[in-house]
Amino acid sequence: MHNYTRDDIFHIVEEEDVAFIRLQFTDIFGTMKNMAVTVGQLEKALDNRCMFDVSSLEGVADEEESDMYLYPDLSTFEIFPWRPQQGKVARLICDVYKKDGTPYEGDPRYVLRKAVAEAKEMGYTMNVGPECEFFLFHTDDDGRPTTVTHEQGGYFDVGPLDLGENARRDMILTLEDMGFEIISSHHEIAPAQHEIDFHYDEAMITADNLMTFKMVVKTIAKRHGLHATFMPKPKSETYGSGMHINLSLYKNDGTNALYNAEDENGLSQEGYYFIGGLMKHMKAITCITNPTINSYKRFVPGYEAPVYMGWSAKTRGPLIRVSMEKEDNSRLELRSPDATANPYLALAVLLKAGVDGIKNQIMPPKNIDENIQKMTQERRDELQVEELPRTLGAATAELEKDELLISVLGKELAEKIIKANKKEYKEYCMQVTDWEIDHYLYRL
Repeated sequence: MHNYTRDDIFHIVEEEDVAFIRLQFTDIFGTMKNMAVTVGQLEKALDNRCMFDVSSLEGVADEEESDMYLYPDLSTFEIFPWRPQQGKVARLICDVYKKDGTPYEGDPRYVLRKAVAEAKEMGYTMNVGPECEFFLFHTDDDGRPTTVTHEQGGYFDVGPLDLGENARRDMILTLEDMGFEIISSHHEIAPAQHEIDFHYDEAMITADNLMTFKMVVKTIAKRHGLHATFMPKPKSETYGSGMHINLSLYKNDGTNALYNAEDENGLSQEGYYFIGGLMKHMKAITCITNPTINSYKRFVPGYEAPVYMGWSAKTRGPLIRVSMEKEDNSRLELRSPDATANPYLALAVLLKAGVDGIKNQIMPPKNIDENIQKMTQERRDELQVEELPRTLGAATAELEKDELLISVLGKELAEKIIKANKKEYKEYCMQVTDWEIDHYLYRL
């Protein structure tokens, strides 16, 4: 994040020979969109006078006011390192505003900004550190993505087993050129699966960084003749890609609101309440953090992803893990989300659910310091362990009845998400798959 002024941006544009500015924003499904303007239109853009028609965007086609304005966030100005060195291309991430000068309630960035401000009023700031996994696959002769890979690398393997390490290195160098602080990277469990972790930051900055991260990973992969996908489960019978989200909560005086050295789990009372809020709303949250049909193919016992709802400070595989780090570094790791989530909406609902737990003093279920996935069903029943939703349809039904999350998203945006999910799930349920043909056609 930069503290740029208008004059700073004009100066950088001139000094660096920037020719195009991409005004970026995110739709309700977490897809990055943009409008490109020439440097001659920069003053107009910085004056918030760049208008666009939202009526053709998926999910907002019924909007009565179709003309919206892009308000650039000056702190997000960055030059794309991979573009030409003469006539460079830069970007500004924008908020979406209506013609009357008020924020568009359906803008995901507005939803998160509002949640952050409300938490701030209560005395809290949330920092977020994501762990993003993705696959690198070959493309066909026409440049279209496949699920083909020639490597057999596994967890933490190195070259020559890890055939994607050169692409991953270039991704990291590009991200660092754009101001990211990369903590680590490695090959993941499945062949062609990778992970790059970057430093935590405040919720809004992290959401912006996640959108930039996915763009960079896909762009650099393409330059290596590969296709990068954040699809949670692109291949059956192997591990899927998640996006573990590390959450830390700080009071306005800078102290860690979650930590208590005297507690056996290292949690303050607020820490317990925060987990309680997350657990109470988790089924509905899953609709936002795991928003695709394919997201639920990842929720299979035995493949790392959590299936059951539990939390622990002693085991590594629960839905919510309390970190072993102490004091300022104490945090909660939510292990269910994947990178198809709209980061602005995901962080907004997580923050508001956790703070709702503090506000209403919601105690979580007792921590389970056993491997839930390896328990017998009888043992899970004894401990009253609940499951995460196993389909997008089930998760959407949970969102539909969660009043808190609907208020966070706003009634109109929530209705659009629910309507789109129901349509997608209905279309999916009507499909006849190759698996069904192979298993039933010849014998029924």
